[in-house]
This record gives sequence, structure tokens and C-alpha cells, in this order.
Amino acid sequence: MANPQQGLTPEFAVAYRAMMLDGLAREAEITKRVLAAIPDAKADDYRPDPNARTARELAWHLANTDVQFLDGIADRKFSMENPETKPHTIAEIVDWYDKNFTRASARVQALTPEQLITPVDFLGVFNFPAVFYLGFVNNHSIHHRGELATYLRPMGSKVPCIYGGSYDEPFQGATQTAA
Repeated sequence: MANPQQGLTPEFAVAYRAMMLDGLAREAEITKRVLAAIPDAKADDYRPDPNARTARELAWHLANTDVQFLDGIADRKFSMENPETKPHTIAEIVDWYDKNFTRASARVQALTPEQLITPVDFLGVFNFPAVFYLGFVNNHSIHHRGELATYLRPMGSKVPCIYGGSYDEPFQGATQTAA
């Protein structure tokens, strides 16, 4: 079995970073819409199962962990420590996510090609080149955003457009007229 470092060039790492950061920026906009749809008044009470996180806990996990991943890539060290203080309202979580996701993405953008291909230990589980963890950010965000989207209607909210229309926010594609 090939290891992830075989054949990895600095040029590929730079191109992969550009592609992933571009995609992550678009995904972050969708994530902010899903987060913003959480009704603050029900965020601490709603959970679909006694073993599930509340909506607020899941929103914070999604926002905070995405930023922790990006900062871990930029630092080339994963600590996954929570900030001393965290936002209290859903609007504050959305604002925190917006600012910190942008800040952390810029830090990853500033890495040199050599830093991008540096193997980084992830809590003793993985040891991949730093740039490869951008895929983890993407997958983590999409996974938990989908989970959170399933909370919205039971809380009395609407599901925003994610990759296409939803019942609550139909797709608004260009209309075509017959010629």
C-alpha cells in the first residue's frame, strides 16, 4: 500500500490547497446559512435523541472544530483545544465562525509549499502531509452541517438551500423562455 507522501510534490500541494480553500470558502457560506437558521429559543432544548447533542452544542462543535482543523494545519500541530470563551447566541456563533474561519483559512493560505507537504501527526491516529487535512475539514463540515439541517424543521425553522433547493427555499435557477 502506498503511503500518502509518495509522489507528493510541492506544486501539487499548492494546487490542492488552492482548490480546497476555494471549495471550503463556498462551503462556509452554506454552513453559516444553516447555523443562522437555528432558532435561538430552542437551541438548548432540541436534540433528536437523548444521546445526541443539542442544536447549540452541535452548532458550536461544527464551527469550532472546523476552525481548530484549519489552525492545526497552519500550526502543523493539532491540539484541538477549545477557546476559553465561546459565543452564547446562535448569531454570535455565526459571527465567530465567519471571522475565525476566514482568519484560519488565511493562515493555511500563507503556508509555504514545504510546510504544506510536512507530515503532521493527528493525535496519534494519522500522520499525513499538512495539506491533506483540508479534506478532513471539508468532510467534517459537510457531515455535521447535514446532521444539523435535520434539526431545523423539528425546531420550527426552515431548511435553507444547501446544494440545491429545499422545500423551504426552492431552487432559484435562471428561467428559460421558449424562443
